[in-house]
Amino acid sequence: MDLTHAIWRKSTRSGNGGSTCVEVATNLPQVVGVRDSKDRHGPALIFPPDAWTGFVAATRAGSFVVRP
Repeated sequence: MDLTHAIWRKSTRSGNGGSTCVEVATNLPQVVGVRDSKDRHGPALIFPPDAWTGFVAATRAGSFVVRP
């Protein structure tokens, strides 16, 4: 998948002084890209938009538990 034209934005939930940041690209047709902002030239995960929307909705609804 060519992500050359991806416009990456940092998650508003990223914390820890920027050391645990995720970036998301939602401007590409038919895919959503997710990458580690500390490794911008590294691999990116690719999701169908409906899967990403479902993940975000489930996260906002508290469906996932974060354990220390």
